[in-house]
Amino acid sequence: MQSFVYQVPTKVIFGKGAELQIAPEAAKRGASRILLVYGGGSVVKSGLLSRMEESIQQAGLAVQTLGGVQPNPRLQLARKGVKLAVEWGADLILAVGGGSVIDTAKAIAIGAANPETDIWEFWLSKKPVTKALPVATVLTISAAGSETSDSAVLTDEETGNKRGLNCEWNRPAFSALNPELTMTLPKFQIACGIVDMMMHTMDRYFNPVVTNQVTDEIAEALLRVIIRNGTKAMENPHDYEAMSELMWAGSLSHNGLTGLGNEKDFAPHQLGHELSGKFDVAHGASLSAIWGSWALYTRSSDPERFARFGRNVWGLAGEDVETLSTAAIEAAVRYFRSLDMPTNFTELEIKVQPSEAIDELAMRCSFQNTRTIGTFQKLALEDIRKIYQMANR
Repeated sequence: MQSFVYQVPTKVIFGKGAELQIAPEAAKRGASRILLVYGGGSVVKSGLLSRMEESIQQAGLAVQTLGGVQPNPRLQLARKGVKLAVEWGADLILAVGGGSVIDTAKAIAIGAANPETDIWEFWLSKKPVTKALPVATVLTISAAGSETSDSAVLTDEETGNKRGLNCEWNRPAFSALNPELTMTLPKFQIACGIVDMMMHTMDRYFNPVVTNQVTDEIAEALLRVIIRNGTKAMENPHDYEAMSELMWAGSLSHNGLTGLGNEKDFAPHQLGHELSGKFDVAHGASLSAIWGSWALYTRSSDPERFARFGRNVWGLAGEDVETLSTAAIEAAVRYFRSLDMPTNFTELEIKVQPSEAIDELAMRCSFQNTRTIGTFQKLALEDIRKIYQMANR
Protein backbone atom coordinates (compact mmCIF):
# COMPACT_ATOMS: atom_id res chain seq x y z
CA MET A 1 0.00 0.00 0.00
CA GLN A 2 1.34 3.41 -0.98
CA SER A 3 1.40 6.42 1.36
CA PHE A 4 -1.70 8.57 1.45
CA VAL A 5 -3.47 11.36 3.30
CA TYR A 6 -7.21 10.87 3.72
CA GLN A 7 -9.63 13.49 4.99
CA VAL A 8 -13.29 13.82 4.07
CA PRO A 9 -14.62 16.83 5.97
CA THR A 10 -18.13 16.64 4.50
CA LYS A 11 -20.83 16.12 7.11
CA VAL A 12 -23.37 13.65 5.70
CA ILE A 13 -27.00 13.89 6.82
CA PHE A 14 -28.64 10.70 5.54
CA GLY A 15 -32.24 9.51 5.54
CA LYS A 16 -35.83 10.55 5.08
CA GLY A 17 -36.32 14.30 5.46
CA ALA A 18 -32.57 14.96 5.50
CA GLU A 19 -32.98 18.01 3.25
CA LEU A 20 -34.90 19.85 5.98
CA GLN A 21 -31.79 19.88 8.14
CA ILE A 22 -29.82 21.96 5.63
CA ALA A 23 -31.06 25.38 6.76
CA PRO A 24 -30.47 24.78 10.51
CA GLU A 25 -27.02 23.42 9.70
CA ALA A 26 -26.22 26.47 7.57
CA ALA A 27 -27.37 28.82 10.34
CA LYS A 28 -25.29 26.92 12.88
CA ARG A 29 -22.25 27.48 10.70
CA GLY A 30 -22.86 31.24 10.51
CA ALA A 31 -24.27 31.46 6.98
CA SER A 32 -26.83 34.20 6.35
CA ARG A 33 -27.13 34.58 2.54
CA ILE A 34 -27.55 31.37 0.58
CA LEU A 35 -27.33 31.11 -3.21
CA LEU A 36 -29.42 28.07 -4.18
CA VAL A 37 -28.37 26.47 -7.47
CA TYR A 38 -30.61 24.00 -9.29
CA GLY A 39 -31.22 22.49 -12.71
CA GLY A 40 -34.51 22.27 -14.55
CA GLY A 41 -38.14 21.59 -13.89
CA SER A 42 -37.98 18.45 -11.77
CA VAL A 43 -37.13 20.18 -8.49
CA VAL A 44 -39.77 22.81 -9.28
CA LYS A 45 -42.51 20.33 -10.23
CA SER A 46 -41.81 18.11 -7.23
CA GLY A 47 -42.06 21.06 -4.86
CA LEU A 48 -38.54 20.49 -3.55
CA LEU A 49 -37.34 23.93 -4.59
CA SER A 50 -40.15 25.74 -2.78
CA ARG A 51 -39.69 23.53 0.29
CA MET A 52 -36.00 24.40 0.42
CA GLU A 53 -36.66 28.13 0.00
CA GLU A 54 -39.30 28.03 2.73
CA SER A 55 -37.02 26.08 5.06
CA ILE A 56 -34.18 28.56 4.54
CA GLN A 57 -36.39 31.57 5.15
CA GLN A 58 -37.92 30.02 8.27
CA ALA A 59 -34.40 29.66 9.64
CA GLY A 60 -34.00 33.43 9.29
CA LEU A 61 -31.66 33.24 6.31
CA ALA A 62 -31.83 35.04 2.97
CA VAL A 63 -32.00 32.98 -0.23
CA GLN A 64 -31.39 33.75 -3.89
CA THR A 65 -31.86 31.17 -6.65
CA LEU A 66 -30.05 30.34 -9.88
CA GLY A 67 -31.58 27.69 -12.13
CA GLY A 68 -30.79 26.30 -15.56
CA VAL A 69 -27.92 23.89 -14.88
CA GLN A 70 -27.68 21.30 -17.66
CA PRO A 71 -25.99 17.90 -17.82
CA ASN A 72 -22.29 18.35 -18.61
CA PRO A 73 -22.41 21.63 -16.59
CA ARG A 74 -21.71 24.75 -18.59
CA LEU A 75 -18.98 27.27 -17.94
CA GLN A 76 -21.12 30.26 -18.90
CA LEU A 77 -23.82 29.54 -16.30
CA ALA A 78 -21.13 29.05 -13.65
CA ARG A 79 -19.68 32.45 -14.58
CA LYS A 80 -23.15 33.95 -14.26
CA GLY A 81 -23.43 32.36 -10.83
CA VAL A 82 -20.10 33.80 -9.73
CA LYS A 83 -21.24 37.29 -10.71
CA LEU A 84 -24.54 36.85 -8.86
CA ALA A 85 -22.86 35.44 -5.75
CA VAL A 86 -20.37 38.31 -5.58
CA GLU A 87 -22.91 41.07 -6.21
CA TRP A 88 -25.48 39.61 -3.80
CA GLY A 89 -22.93 38.80 -1.12
CA ALA A 90 -23.61 35.08 -0.84
CA ASP A 91 -21.74 33.33 1.95
CA LEU A 92 -22.82 29.75 1.16
CA ILE A 93 -23.66 28.01 -2.12
CA LEU A 94 -26.39 25.36 -1.91
CA ALA A 95 -26.75 22.81 -4.71
CA VAL A 96 -30.13 21.10 -5.02
CA GLY A 97 -29.81 18.43 -7.67
CA GLY A 98 -27.37 15.91 -9.08
CA GLY A 99 -23.71 15.96 -10.00
CA SER A 100 -23.94 18.70 -12.62
CA VAL A 101 -25.70 21.05 -10.21
CA ILE A 102 -23.20 20.28 -7.45
CA ASP A 103 -20.22 20.78 -9.77
CA THR A 104 -21.67 24.12 -10.88
CA ALA A 105 -22.09 25.14 -7.24
CA LYS A 106 -18.46 24.22 -6.57
CA ALA A 107 -17.34 26.35 -9.49
CA ILE A 108 -19.41 29.29 -8.24
CA ALA A 109 -17.97 28.85 -4.74
CA ILE A 110 -14.41 28.98 -6.06
CA GLY A 111 -15.13 31.87 -8.40
CA ALA A 112 -16.93 33.96 -5.78
CA ALA A 113 -14.00 33.60 -3.39
CA ASN A 114 -11.56 34.57 -6.17
CA PRO A 115 -13.43 37.21 -8.20
CA GLU A 116 -10.23 38.57 -9.69
CA THR A 117 -9.68 35.30 -11.62
CA ASP A 118 -11.88 33.74 -14.29
CA ILE A 119 -12.93 30.29 -13.03
CA TRP A 120 -11.82 28.54 -16.23
CA GLU A 121 -8.23 29.37 -15.27
CA PHE A 122 -8.59 26.97 -12.33
CA TRP A 123 -10.01 24.20 -14.51
CA LEU A 124 -7.15 24.64 -16.99
CA SER A 125 -4.69 24.27 -14.07
CA LYS A 126 -3.29 27.74 -14.71
CA LYS A 127 -4.11 28.86 -11.16
CA PRO A 128 -4.16 26.86 -7.91
CA VAL A 129 -7.26 27.02 -5.73
CA THR A 130 -6.48 28.45 -2.29
CA LYS A 131 -9.96 29.40 -1.06
CA ALA A 132 -13.66 28.91 -1.77
CA LEU A 133 -17.04 29.65 -0.23
CA PRO A 134 -18.61 26.71 1.61
CA VAL A 135 -20.88 24.45 -0.43
CA ALA A 136 -23.85 22.42 0.81
CA THR A 137 -25.83 19.92 -1.23
CA VAL A 138 -29.24 18.29 -1.38
CA LEU A 139 -28.70 15.25 -3.58
CA THR A 140 -31.46 14.18 -5.99
CA ILE A 141 -29.54 11.75 -8.25
CA SER A 142 -27.31 8.94 -7.01
CA ALA A 143 -24.44 8.97 -9.46
CA ALA A 144 -21.52 11.38 -9.49
CA GLY A 145 -20.55 11.27 -5.82
CA SER A 146 -19.89 14.99 -6.03
CA GLU A 147 -21.71 15.45 -2.72
CA THR A 148 -18.59 14.22 -0.87
CA SER A 149 -15.85 14.32 -3.53
CA ASP A 150 -12.98 16.70 -4.19
CA SER A 151 -13.77 16.90 -7.91
CA ALA A 152 -15.85 19.06 -10.21
CA VAL A 153 -16.28 19.04 -13.97
CA LEU A 154 -17.08 21.93 -16.28
CA THR A 155 -17.64 22.16 -20.03
CA ASP A 156 -16.71 25.20 -22.09
CA GLU A 157 -19.64 25.15 -24.48
CA GLU A 158 -17.86 27.44 -26.95
CA THR A 159 -15.01 24.98 -27.55
CA GLY A 160 -16.57 21.72 -26.37
CA ASN A 161 -13.68 21.19 -23.97
CA LYS A 162 -14.62 19.34 -20.79
CA ARG A 163 -12.24 19.56 -17.83
CA GLY A 164 -12.17 18.23 -14.30
CA LEU A 165 -10.68 19.92 -11.25
CA ASN A 166 -9.64 18.03 -8.13
CA CYS A 167 -8.81 19.95 -4.97
CA GLU A 168 -9.78 19.82 -1.31
CA TRP A 169 -11.67 23.13 -1.65
CA ASN A 170 -14.22 21.20 -3.72
CA ARG A 171 -15.35 19.11 -0.75
CA PRO A 172 -18.85 20.22 0.32
CA ALA A 173 -19.17 21.32 3.93
CA PHE A 174 -22.33 19.25 4.44
CA SER A 175 -24.67 17.19 2.30
CA ALA A 176 -28.23 15.95 2.72
CA LEU A 177 -28.91 12.49 1.25
CA ASN A 178 -32.58 11.48 1.22
CA PRO A 179 -33.15 8.41 -0.98
CA GLU A 180 -36.82 9.33 -1.39
CA LEU A 181 -35.76 12.26 -3.59
CA THR A 182 -34.39 9.82 -6.20
CA MET A 183 -37.53 7.72 -6.58
CA THR A 184 -39.14 9.73 -9.38
CA LEU A 185 -36.14 9.70 -11.69
CA PRO A 186 -36.50 8.28 -15.22
CA LYS A 187 -34.90 4.85 -15.52
CA PHE A 188 -32.29 6.17 -17.93
CA GLN A 189 -31.02 8.57 -15.28
CA ILE A 190 -30.96 5.82 -12.67
CA ALA A 191 -28.98 3.62 -15.07
CA CYS A 192 -26.53 6.43 -15.87
CA GLY A 193 -25.98 6.87 -12.16
CA ILE A 194 -25.33 3.17 -11.62
CA VAL A 195 -22.70 3.19 -14.37
CA ASP A 196 -21.08 6.36 -13.04
CA MET A 197 -20.68 5.07 -9.48
CA MET A 198 -19.38 1.74 -10.76
CA MET A 199 -16.85 3.54 -12.92
CA HIS A 200 -15.68 5.76 -10.08
CA THR A 201 -14.80 2.57 -8.25
CA MET A 202 -13.42 0.66 -11.24
CA ASP A 203 -11.25 3.59 -12.36
CA ARG A 204 -9.51 3.25 -9.00
CA TYR A 205 -9.59 -0.56 -8.84
CA PHE A 206 -7.76 -1.04 -12.13
CA ASN A 207 -4.37 0.39 -11.27
CA PRO A 208 -0.74 -0.80 -11.08
CA VAL A 209 -0.75 -1.47 -7.31
CA VAL A 210 -1.66 -5.11 -6.62
CA THR A 211 -0.74 -5.41 -2.91
CA ASN A 212 -3.51 -3.27 -1.45
CA GLN A 213 -5.81 -5.75 0.29
CA VAL A 214 -8.12 -3.49 2.30
CA THR A 215 -8.83 -0.97 -0.44
CA ASP A 216 -9.28 -3.62 -3.12
CA GLU A 217 -11.76 -5.61 -1.06
CA ILE A 218 -13.72 -2.48 -0.14
CA ALA A 219 -13.97 -1.69 -3.86
CA GLU A 220 -15.09 -5.22 -4.71
CA ALA A 221 -17.76 -5.22 -2.00
CA LEU A 222 -19.02 -1.82 -3.10
CA LEU A 223 -19.30 -2.99 -6.70
CA ARG A 224 -21.27 -6.08 -5.66
CA VAL A 225 -23.71 -3.90 -3.71
CA ILE A 226 -24.16 -1.50 -6.63
CA ILE A 227 -24.73 -4.32 -9.13
CA ARG A 228 -27.23 -6.12 -6.91
CA ASN A 229 -29.21 -3.05 -5.93
CA GLY A 230 -28.89 -1.48 -9.36
CA THR A 231 -30.92 -4.34 -10.78
CA LYS A 232 -33.54 -3.95 -8.04
CA ALA A 233 -33.75 -0.18 -8.55
CA MET A 234 -34.30 -0.55 -12.29
CA GLU A 235 -37.12 -3.01 -11.60
CA ASN A 236 -38.70 -0.80 -8.92
CA PRO A 237 -37.42 2.77 -8.45
CA HIS A 238 -39.65 3.05 -5.36
CA ASP A 239 -37.70 0.34 -3.52
CA TYR A 240 -36.39 2.47 -0.65
CA GLU A 241 -33.77 -0.04 0.46
CA ALA A 242 -32.29 -0.39 -3.03
CA MET A 243 -32.31 3.35 -3.64
CA SER A 244 -30.73 4.04 -0.24
CA GLU A 245 -27.95 1.52 -0.87
CA LEU A 246 -27.24 3.14 -4.23
CA MET A 247 -27.22 6.63 -2.75
CA TRP A 248 -24.65 5.78 -0.10
CA ALA A 249 -22.61 3.68 -2.54
CA GLY A 250 -22.45 6.63 -4.93
CA SER A 251 -20.95 8.82 -2.22
CA LEU A 252 -18.42 6.21 -1.13
CA SER A 253 -17.42 5.43 -4.70
CA HIS A 254 -16.00 8.92 -5.27
CA ASN A 255 -14.85 10.26 -1.91
CA GLY A 256 -11.43 8.61 -2.27
CA LEU A 257 -12.06 5.57 -0.07
CA THR A 258 -11.95 3.01 -2.89
CA GLY A 259 -8.57 4.21 -4.11
CA LEU A 260 -6.54 4.74 -0.94
CA GLY A 261 -2.95 3.60 -1.38
CA ASN A 262 -3.47 3.14 -5.12
CA GLU A 263 -2.73 5.15 -8.24
CA LYS A 264 -5.98 6.32 -9.81
CA ASP A 265 -6.38 5.42 -13.48
CA PHE A 266 -9.49 7.26 -14.76
CA ALA A 267 -8.63 6.69 -18.42
CA PRO A 268 -12.24 5.66 -19.21
CA HIS A 269 -13.40 8.93 -17.67
CA GLN A 270 -10.94 10.91 -19.78
CA LEU A 271 -12.05 9.04 -22.91
CA GLY A 272 -15.70 9.60 -22.00
CA HIS A 273 -15.23 13.30 -21.28
CA GLU A 274 -14.36 13.92 -24.92
CA LEU A 275 -17.53 12.16 -26.04
CA SER A 276 -19.63 14.26 -23.65
CA GLY A 277 -17.84 17.47 -24.61
CA LYS A 278 -18.15 16.97 -28.37
CA PHE A 279 -21.52 15.19 -28.64
CA ASP A 280 -23.22 16.37 -25.41
CA VAL A 281 -24.15 12.80 -24.44
CA ALA A 282 -24.95 11.81 -20.86
CA HIS A 283 -21.85 11.22 -18.77
CA GLY A 284 -22.84 7.72 -17.63
CA ALA A 285 -23.69 6.72 -21.18
CA SER A 286 -20.29 7.89 -22.45
CA LEU A 287 -18.61 5.68 -19.83
CA SER A 288 -20.55 2.50 -20.62
CA ALA A 289 -19.98 3.09 -24.33
CA ILE A 290 -16.20 3.22 -23.96
CA TRP A 291 -15.38 0.91 -21.04
CA GLY A 292 -15.53 -2.45 -22.85
CA SER A 293 -13.15 -1.24 -25.56
CA TRP A 294 -10.78 0.23 -22.98
CA ALA A 295 -10.85 -3.03 -21.01
CA LEU A 296 -10.16 -5.24 -24.02
CA TYR A 297 -7.32 -2.96 -25.12
CA THR A 298 -5.64 -2.90 -21.70
CA ARG A 299 -6.45 -6.45 -20.52
CA SER A 300 -3.02 -7.80 -21.49
CA SER A 301 -1.36 -5.33 -19.10
CA ASP A 302 -2.61 -7.39 -16.16
CA PRO A 303 -4.94 -10.27 -17.05
CA GLU A 304 -4.91 -11.45 -13.43
CA ARG A 305 -6.47 -8.17 -12.33
CA PHE A 306 -9.39 -8.70 -14.68
CA ALA A 307 -9.61 -12.35 -13.58
CA ARG A 308 -9.82 -11.23 -9.95
CA PHE A 309 -12.51 -8.73 -10.99
CA GLY A 310 -14.40 -11.66 -12.49
CA ARG A 311 -14.05 -13.88 -9.44
CA ASN A 312 -14.68 -11.34 -6.67
CA VAL A 313 -17.20 -9.01 -8.31
CA TRP A 314 -19.08 -11.15 -10.84
CA GLY A 315 -18.78 -14.52 -9.09
CA LEU A 316 -17.10 -16.23 -12.04
CA ALA A 317 -15.18 -19.46 -11.63
CA GLY A 318 -12.26 -20.96 -13.52
CA GLU A 319 -8.53 -21.47 -13.38
CA ASP A 320 -7.45 -20.14 -16.75
CA VAL A 321 -6.57 -16.46 -16.28
CA GLU A 322 -6.89 -15.53 -19.94
CA THR A 323 -10.37 -17.03 -20.25
CA LEU A 324 -11.54 -15.60 -16.93
CA SER A 325 -10.24 -12.10 -17.64
CA THR A 326 -12.13 -11.96 -20.93
CA ALA A 327 -15.27 -13.37 -19.29
CA ALA A 328 -15.09 -10.64 -16.62
CA ILE A 329 -15.13 -7.92 -19.27
CA GLU A 330 -18.04 -9.61 -21.01
CA ALA A 331 -19.94 -9.81 -17.70
CA ALA A 332 -19.57 -6.07 -17.11
CA VAL A 333 -20.66 -5.24 -20.66
CA ARG A 334 -23.68 -7.54 -20.32
CA TYR A 335 -24.65 -5.80 -17.11
CA PHE A 336 -24.48 -2.39 -18.79
CA ARG A 337 -26.74 -3.74 -21.54
CA SER A 338 -29.16 -5.12 -18.92
CA LEU A 339 -29.56 -1.51 -17.78
CA ASP A 340 -30.28 -0.48 -21.40
CA MET A 341 -27.03 1.47 -21.45
CA PRO A 342 -24.93 1.81 -24.63
CA THR A 343 -21.75 -0.25 -24.96
CA ASN A 344 -20.40 1.21 -28.22
CA PHE A 345 -20.75 4.31 -30.38
CA THR A 346 -23.64 2.96 -32.45
CA GLU A 347 -25.68 2.25 -29.32
CA LEU A 348 -24.66 5.70 -28.03
CA GLU A 349 -26.01 7.03 -31.35
CA ILE A 350 -22.84 8.91 -32.26
CA LYS A 351 -21.34 6.64 -34.95
CA VAL A 352 -18.21 8.60 -35.84
CA GLN A 353 -17.25 9.04 -39.50
CA PRO A 354 -14.86 9.67 -41.18
CA SER A 355 -11.59 8.51 -39.57
CA GLU A 356 -10.51 12.13 -39.14
CA ALA A 357 -13.20 12.50 -36.46
CA ILE A 358 -11.59 9.70 -34.45
CA ASP A 359 -8.25 11.46 -34.82
CA GLU A 360 -9.83 14.67 -33.51
CA LEU A 361 -11.22 12.90 -30.44
CA ALA A 362 -7.81 11.34 -29.74
CA MET A 363 -6.04 14.67 -30.11
CA ARG A 364 -8.47 16.35 -27.74
CA CYS A 365 -8.19 13.57 -25.19
CA SER A 366 -4.39 13.69 -25.29
CA PHE A 367 -4.44 17.50 -25.07
CA GLN A 368 -3.00 17.77 -28.57
CA ASN A 369 -0.54 14.95 -27.99
CA THR A 370 0.98 16.56 -24.89
CA ARG A 371 -0.10 14.00 -22.27
CA THR A 372 -0.78 10.34 -21.64
CA ILE A 373 -3.81 9.15 -19.71
CA GLY A 374 -4.22 6.32 -17.23
CA THR A 375 -1.93 4.43 -14.88
CA PHE A 376 -3.14 0.83 -15.27
CA GLN A 377 -1.70 1.15 -18.76
CA LYS A 378 -0.39 4.52 -19.83
CA LEU A 379 -2.19 5.47 -23.01
CA ALA A 380 -0.59 7.79 -25.55
CA LEU A 381 -2.20 9.37 -28.61
CA GLU A 382 -2.11 6.22 -30.75
CA ASP A 383 -3.48 4.04 -27.95
CA ILE A 384 -6.34 6.47 -27.40
CA ARG A 385 -7.11 6.51 -31.12
CA LYS A 386 -7.24 2.70 -31.25
CA ILE A 387 -9.65 2.52 -28.30
CA TYR A 388 -11.98 5.01 -29.94
CA GLN A 389 -11.78 2.96 -33.14
CA MET A 390 -12.68 -0.21 -31.22
CA ALA A 391 -15.72 1.50 -29.70
CA ASN A 392 -16.81 2.96 -33.03
CA ARG A 393 -18.94 0.02 -34.09
